[in-house]
Amino acid sequence: MTDLGPDPAARGATAPGGDRPPWPPGPRQPPRPRRAPGAPRGLLPPLATLAAIGAAFTYVGLVDPNESGHYPVCPLYALTGLYCPGCGGLRSAHAVAHGDLVTALGANAVAVAGYAVFAVGWLVWLVRARKGLPAPLPRRPVHWWAIGAVFLVFTVVRNLPFGSWLAP
Repeated sequence: MTDLGPDPAARGATAPGGDRPPWPPGPRQPPRPRRAPGAPRGLLPPLATLAAIGAAFTYVGLVDPNESGHYPVCPLYALTGLYCPGCGGLRSAHAVAHGDLVTALGANAVAVAGYAVFAVGWLVWLVRARKGLPAPLPRRPVHWWAIGAVFLVFTVVRNLPFGSWLAP
């Protein structure tokens, strides 16, 4: 017995009672070409994200969150008196927008670390988008659990007497 290849039509197979092969050979789809490096469509998402983050930091830099009435009060703080991981985040963004890193760290150290991590991640995303590659995101659950654990520890410590230096 001679094997003529994996295609049943090449072996002479026909459909029951028919003159056609059981699965007609369709047109082969060429492999999808990667975008050319630096393609404008690939750069649109990271650049749009930069524009949105820039607009948000500009607004927070212009409208001082230290003055009451411009931003809502944290619901967790209003109901319980406890600081959530985001409490002080707007004040830290305001301080970063004005170049005051010490005040920003005092308002919310995790937010400042998040700004730095985001900046590095955004640069990696931009470089990969320029090369036509997808955005890198942590895909393993252990990464997300670790981030959640950092937020949880930060929240607990900033609400204890010895962690009051982390409170906004």
